[in-house]
Amino acid sequence: MRTTIARIDGYQIWDSRGRPTIEVEVELADGTVGRGIAPAGASRGRREAIDLRDGGTTLGGFGVTRALANVNGVIARTLIGHDGTDQAAIDALLTGLDDTPTRATLGGNATIAVSMAVLSASALRAGVPLWKHLSAGRPVRLPLPEIQIFGGGAHAGGRTDLQDLMVMPVEAQSFDEALAMVAEVYRAAGELMRRTGRQFGVADEGGWWPHFDTNEDAIQVLAQAIEAAGFKNGEVMISLDIAASEFYANGRYAPRLGVKEFQSEEWTDVVLGWVSRYPIISIEDPVAEDDDEGMRRITAALNGRIQIVGDDYLTTNARRVLRAVQLEACNAVLLKPNQSGTITDTVAAMDAARAAKWGLIVSARSGETEDTMISHLAVGWNAGQLKVGSFARSERMAKWNECVRIGRALGADAEFAGKAALPIRGSHAVAAGAVELSGFEPKLT
Repeated sequence: MRTTIARIDGYQIWDSRGRPTIEVEVELADGTVGRGIAPAGASRGRREAIDLRDGGTTLGGFGVTRALANVNGVIARTLIGHDGTDQAAIDALLTGLDDTPTRATLGGNATIAVSMAVLSASALRAGVPLWKHLSAGRPVRLPLPEIQIFGGGAHAGGRTDLQDLMVMPVEAQSFDEALAMVAEVYRAAGELMRRTGRQFGVADEGGWWPHFDTNEDAIQVLAQAIEAAGFKNGEVMISLDIAASEFYANGRYAPRLGVKEFQSEEWTDVVLGWVSRYPIISIEDPVAEDDDEGMRRITAALNGRIQIVGDDYLTTNARRVLRAVQLEACNAVLLKPNQSGTITDTVAAMDAARAAKWGLIVSARSGETEDTMISHLAVGWNAGQLKVGSFARSERMAKWNECVRIGRALGADAEFAGKAALPIRGSHAVAAGAVELSGFEPKLT
């Protein structure tokens, strides 16, 4: 059969942090070659697929020779001779080789790189772009971008406890207009930082790396940057990745920039207060990954008004999504293929969320390459939203630019998801009680 796998070759390349990662080539019997690259996260949920690293002192312990040995050894021996266009069957074989919940035996970096390479080969064998291969004739939309303006948390040396301070151009009428709107906010935010002498370069994902006194200062400055860019009345709104597991321990939240520790109910009150005061349309991981009651409380208070996203809380896991649906916790899922370990498992998590009418966000990781597969996943799966980091650095811009190219290929058929991709009801202008920004001076250290 011309679609059987004839060769699998894994080798080391380098990610956006200058760390080793895995690229895999899968060659079919007819000579078609697909490639897949494993990204890497800095902030990780404890239930997600883990990267298999070498440890020790060489390359800071981030070497991937053990994971590559698995790709070129047991994985290659098992998959060669099987139909490389049967994604579900190939991913089932990978799972059969490593049925640990976190892919600890083979390494999630090994399994996802192989799974992605198989998907790429299937599309190339069909002679169509990956997004079209995935859509299989179903309608597609260009995604609403979620773009980082300020980096924090594990992506920026803990300069803020909030990991990503992002914007969503919810009133944009096209993908091109959405990017132009974000470009204006990104520029305005940089000018604010330069004017105050508090701009310290860029973080892991390309967002500005400023120094704030408090977490709320960061939200206030982002709101001010939106206004400085000329946007009002909810045209561009704020999205926060709080990544609360990063400062949660022993049942309490202890943000580094805070003046006290919080019990769960106290912390959710803090988050709800931010939502009431600022034009926030989406919050990700507002509580820690094991704080079910906190997530239920946030969801009960905000469901239908804003998007409540599970990342570490759900780890791209269909069972976790179904559990959250039953708990009435969250209304959106972040989809990170390397978090699940295979493309098929990522689709299972997406399908579970779609059935619940949740929001769907395809997401990159903080350690990325110029690979653009997730742009195709967001379009081909008709997810509606895409998060890849900021509006700077080539590994980020490559993905936004690929969406532009897909839009050109769609031509007159190009549809932009816009704010309809959000699981909210009714219009969403500036949040009630939002702070007056015109005279605001950020508190910076």
